[in-house]
Amino acid sequence: MATEIRVPTLGESVSEATIARWFKKPGEAVAADEPLVELETDKVTLEVPAPASGVIAEIVQAEGATVEPGAVLGTIDEGGTAAAAKKTEKAEEKPAEKPAPAAKPAEAPAVSTQGYGNAPKTGLATEDHGPAVGRLARESGVDPAQVAASGKDGRVTKGDMLAAIAGGGAQAPAAPAPAPAQMRAPSAPDDASREERVRMTKLRQTIARRLKDAQNTAAMLTTFNDVDMSAVMEMRKTYKDVFEKKHGVKLGFMGFFTKACVQALKELPAVNAEIDGTDLVYKNYYHVGIAVGTEKGLVVPVVRDADQMSIAEIEKQIGVYGKKARDGKLSIDEMQGGTFTITNGGIYGSLMSTPILNAPQSGILGMHRIEERPVVRGGQVVVRPMMYLALSYDHRIVDGKEAVTFLVRVKEALEDPARLVLDL
Repeated sequence: MATEIRVPTLGESVSEATIARWFKKPGEAVAADEPLVELETDKVTLEVPAPASGVIAEIVQAEGATVEPGAVLGTIDEGGTAAAAKKTEKAEEKPAEKPAPAAKPAEAPAVSTQGYGNAPKTGLATEDHGPAVGRLARESGVDPAQVAASGKDGRVTKGDMLAAIAGGGAQAPAAPAPAPAQMRAPSAPDDASREERVRMTKLRQTIARRLKDAQNTAAMLTTFNDVDMSAVMEMRKTYKDVFEKKHGVKLGFMGFFTKACVQALKELPAVNAEIDGTDLVYKNYYHVGIAVGTEKGLVVPVVRDADQMSIAEIEKQIGVYGKKARDGKLSIDEMQGGTFTITNGGIYGSLMSTPILNAPQSGILGMHRIEERPVVRGGQVVVRPMMYLALSYDHRIVDGKEAVTFLVRVKEALEDPARLVLDL
């Protein structure tokens, strides 16, 4: 009996995935729930397990293909045996023994692009972009032909449509921007032979697009301050052993910073808000995104309702997310819904930076390395472990006074950690 291998539900707002690699070949035996194929979406990478035990009978979609939820990837022969595997191998070798004569290539038919303006000339009708796009087009009246496409072969994705609808049906630019590879001047022959060209992953493409969109959309500005980390470091030194023994997790800095940011967000709600058309949406909840660097790119899992969590609970949650991120196991739900983001470039040695907003959020806090520097305290020059803080914010919604006050509140809380305990 043949069992189909299908693309699982990919999550909210994710309408397609790319096949990154197959772990098995036709004719190979598999066990139920064994990873078969790795799919890559614009947010996460996930593995599709075998729905049953048997032998891979057929692979329908090859590596690099773009597929939608529910699409058939291949089939498993549940009654397959080693003999079936050998039979498959022989069947694959047979065409090689008697290759068919090469047929004269047929002339490619003309493709109509009427109504698509400057969109890629793919000849795709509205429904050809996918059922989700077709439904959104009918409901909103936005023509996919006028939406900048980010999908494969010039296809408009559900995310492209939602962005266009949110922006009032904004049309694509007069001329489509060329791909990075097309913009690059050819290398000299001697240099070209020493170059390596690798296709960007969907995650990297999404990171690039979202960061550029944030720069193009928001009125970004960054304000700086520095914080004396003496008190927090002394507290860590005093309680790190008993903290780890009781809670099973190390006491880091992120718990303190998250609590400090939440307190500041409560006082400065504009930094926790976002713009929706002509409205301001103030969020009376605090879902803090923690940026995590991985081999495949930056991901931002979200600590939800951080205001209701203790420092220990926050550290535990960040530890779980960090492991999942490194293993590529983060789910889409775990990376959605953030209202504010914290990024720590200090772990890589950064002294100062201007972080880019994680749209549609209006604020992101950048942490940096702790460095002993001379400062004046009580008229005396002393050495203190100092850290520069950077708050990038959307000046359309956050005024300079609010941004500066936010950083001052974070600084005050960290330099006197008792404020975090007493909620001051």
